[in-house]
Amino acid sequence: MKITPLQFDHTSTEPLYAQLFHYLKELIVTNKLPFGEKLPPIRTFSKELGVNNITVINAYKQLEVAGYVTPKQGSGFYISKKAALKMPPLPTSLTDESKQLIDLSSASPDPSIFPTETFKQYLVEVIDRDKGFAFGYQESNGFAPLRDVLAEFLQGTYGITTSSELLQIVSGAQQGIDVIAKSLLHAGDTVITENPTYNGALEVFKSRGCRIVPVMLNKEGINLIELEKKVKVCKPKMVYMMSKYQNPTTICYSRETLLGLLDLARKYNFFILEEDSMYELCYGTQNTPSLKALDQDDRVIYLKSFSKLLMPGLRMGFLIIPKVLLADFTKTKETTDISSSGLMQRALELYFSKGKWHEHIHYMQEIYRGKYEYMLSKLEPLTVYGIQFEKPGGGLCFWLKLPSAMSSEALYKACYHAGVLIMPSPIFFSHLDHLKDRYVRMSFAACSIDDIQKGMIILENCLKDLSKFPL
Repeated sequence: MKITPLQFDHTSTEPLYAQLFHYLKELIVTNKLPFGEKLPPIRTFSKELGVNNITVINAYKQLEVAGYVTPKQGSGFYISKKAALKMPPLPTSLTDESKQLIDLSSASPDPSIFPTETFKQYLVEVIDRDKGFAFGYQESNGFAPLRDVLAEFLQGTYGITTSSELLQIVSGAQQGIDVIAKSLLHAGDTVITENPTYNGALEVFKSRGCRIVPVMLNKEGINLIELEKKVKVCKPKMVYMMSKYQNPTTICYSRETLLGLLDLARKYNFFILEEDSMYELCYGTQNTPSLKALDQDDRVIYLKSFSKLLMPGLRMGFLIIPKVLLADFTKTKETTDISSSGLMQRALELYFSKGKWHEHIHYMQEIYRGKYEYMLSKLEPLTVYGIQFEKPGGGLCFWLKLPSAMSSEALYKACYHAGVLIMPSPIFFSHLDHLKDRYVRMSFAACSIDDIQKGMIILENCLKDLSKFPL
């Protein structure tokens, strides 16, 4: 069956893969894509849609995790017989355009808090100053003045000593992971990841033909004892981790675990890709540094995106590359997209050099702190239904552990029927696990206080119903 291409909303904070997932899901649950139908091949479909292969892979994987499609090795993805049971269509009362789902699943920020006026001024200033040069290609490693100001910023804010030559501008965290994978990893290489972890990274590693080995987390970060056992056996090329407010568990690494991880990297000769996009979103006292700030052996590849802290549509982030990897990374970046947006890089350089970044972060912290504390106050009474969670003290999410008799898919379905979106845990686990269906991630990032209040009432009603009648 020919699928009408989706018209993506590039102004939306929802990632493209998520837009595609929701579009295909709607076709499936309304039986426009019937049982047994094969989805288009990834390469063909990505060309039709005008997107990266990774976008289609992520959407298909999310459909697989949710039970809508079944993969057949060497053949493709097919609509599952159980798809209609996994996610029924919205009730009629919710399909009215005047009624919207309350989205507690998305960690993308609310567009109403974007610094649009200030950034618009800098865009105009860049165009007036640089004329047509603002729209030309930049160096593949990024606009030099931006890299200079970021190097200074990293030293002053994070205690990370680096040089602008090692800084590489990328079009967001996803591209950063993708380019690192292309320049460092080959088919058959092993990558160790936290378990659970960010699904988009898993799909990138799988697309390179890598073997993914998960290691469980504890309250201090990755389990170092389990990690060393697996490192000895599988000899990884790289470990992928998130040191601050890990996605989805919200865990922050202790200093001891960070140092232990660096010791293992030195001892067993592997690199560490540290994604650190939540460092600033601390609502208390920041008591541990980033892993890169402790790195004395140039083992850490440091990745930071501005999507959650500034504006997702900027598609802007940066990497600090170990010297030994710099040449290969630069070559791969050149062949991937030549360079990231020159106009946005120049405007971002003004944003930093004129001190607006710190001002904006303070503003974001205050907004998110209020939402965090409000959601926390509404979650604490719900422990009577058997849910458990840690207070992260920062970030944009809560990670709820459900009682043993409750499925995250069942809770997701119940909340969806009632008008709330939450994120069930299977999508974050790379392998089958007895805890895979026992968690949900909930975020306050995209919602107003009123939406959080309404959403938490619905969540409580769903928990109450499932506690009485476990599915």
